[in-house]
This record gives sequence, C-alpha cells and structure tokens, in this order.
Amino acid sequence: MRAVGHRESDTILGAMRQVALAGGRALSYADTASILAAGHYLLRRRGLTDLGTLPAVEPADLVAALQDRALAEEAVKYLAVMAMVDGTLDHRKLRRVLDYSRALDIEADYLTDLVEAASGHLAWAAADMWRKNFDSVLSHSSEGLDPNAWIRPYAGVNADPGLVARYEALGGLPQNSFGKALWDFDKTNGYPFPGDPAALNAAFGTAHDSTHVISGYDTSARGELLVSTFTAGMHPINPMSGHILPVIFFFHFGEQMNDVGHAGKGGLDPDEFWHAWARGAEMTADLFDPEWSVWDWVEHDLDELRRQWNVTPAGNRL
Repeated sequence: MRAVGHRESDTILGAMRQVALAGGRALSYADTASILAAGHYLLRRRGLTDLGTLPAVEPADLVAALQDRALAEEAVKYLAVMAMVDGTLDHRKLRRVLDYSRALDIEADYLTDLVEAASGHLAWAAADMWRKNFDSVLSHSSEGLDPNAWIRPYAGVNADPGLVARYEALGGLPQNSFGKALWDFDKTNGYPFPGDPAALNAAFGTAHDSTHVISGYDTSARGELLVSTFTAGMHPINPMSGHILPVIFFFHFGEQMNDVGHAGKGGLDPDEFWHAWARGAEMTADLFDPEWSVWDWVEHDLDELRRQWNVTPAGNRL
C-alpha cells in the first residue's frame, strides 16, 4: 500500500470511529485501542492520542477523501474489523460498514460472509471462509479437492517415515538456526511432523508453523489469531475471507468452525492485531508462496532471517 496522507488517514480512522459508535454505546477499550493501533501501525498516524479530534465521517466524506481504489479497498477491511472487535458481530456496526462500502462501490467476498453470518447463515459463511482459506494456502482454486482429505494426507499407506525423519533431523541443527527453532516449536506443542499419519499436510502445516517461528507468536487463541493476521499481511490471496475472518470467528467469537484446532474466545488483542497486520505486510518473503521452501532456509540463523526478511519485533511500538 502506498504512503497515506494525513487527510486520508484521519478520514479512514474517523470512519472506523463511526462504525464503533453505530453500536449505540460509548467507545469500548477494544474500539479505542483498535483505532489508535490502526493509525499507529498501518496509517502512520503515530501522534494521534485523542479520538475526539477525528472527523465524524459520512459515506460521502470517505468517497471524497479516498480517490485511490486500492486504499479504499484497504479501508473497508479496517471498517469491517471494527464491527467485530468487541467479540460479537454487531449488526448495527455491520450496516454502517455496508453504507461505506456501497458508497465506495466496493464489493468483496468477506463482506458477503459477514452478511450471511449476521443473517443466521453461519454454516454457509464458515464453509465459504474455509474454502477461501484453502484456496489461499494452495495459491489457486481448490475446486474439486476435498479439504478434509487434503489437510491430513498421510494416513494408512500414505504415511511417509522418510519425511518424518527429515524433519526429525532438524533437531540436530545449531540452536539459533531456523530449522532448529521450527523443530523446537513442533516438539514443544506436540505437533507430529509431516509424513506422520496424524500430521497436517506439509503445504499448510510447515508454512503455518514457520510463520509462527518467524513472527514470534505462540499457539494461544491470541497467538493463533495474530499469526493468521500476520499471514494475511504477508500473503496476498484472500487475506480477509481466508485468514482474518476465520480466525476472528474461531478464536475471538469461539465458533468451532473445523476440527483442525480448538476454538477460543476473546483472542483478539486490539493493539497487536493491527501490528501483526503491518508486520506481515512489511515482510519481504511470503512463506505461503508455492515457490518458497523451508528446506532452503533451515540452516540459516533465525535472527539473520528476520533481518533479511524485514520482520520487526512483535509488541514493540516505535
């Protein structure tokens, strides 16, 4: 995303505030922290401390300020998140988001998912989100593939002891190598290595676990939500419908949407969420790119890789 001007940033942040206020009550801590963090990390408004200075933005005001289509599309993503930061999908806030998106003439699959979920069609929305996640992981359409069969491909005769052994060998690498850190991460969390009948497909599991390692986020509900948000910034395919929305529903709303993990409630950290988004966007490598291979990097020093890939520290307001 290009550099954002002061008028543009304050208009977006003002619209975020209006979405929060559409809930019919005073701004919550999550509302306030989210707007300030989005301003700080993504919209370069690091001096903003008083949300009362933001304009009361109407849809026409947003249209007038956002002449750049890509920026307008990004802004609607931020507005959509504001309808969810308090732990539920607020219908009044969502209506306000749709007012802005219609004025900007922006349609998006994640908006459809939110409308369907708000209309009582959560199962449909969940299925669509996970299909979009599958498409994103593959970096192409998953049409014709069974996600349940694909995600655990090593059962029965498909077990691959040689692949398991290759991952096990990472434990012999130097302590601060990327490969040893990945081995430690999987061992600490009790995750079987790809090739094991119980393991997740390496195309997802290794990329996801590597993103945990490089970002520094753990496997709590908060950490899983953050690592998927980091992924959304890093990997350009279906960032909202395939990454951010599913984990908000799963780890913030507590909706058990698949059997890959355990749902949790209240996992959205309203400051670090926006930081994770910015950190992922600033990263110069995409660990979900089909051309990226963990084996090219396992012997590299982890700290050096973070510097090389422009991975800034988590939880560090600059």
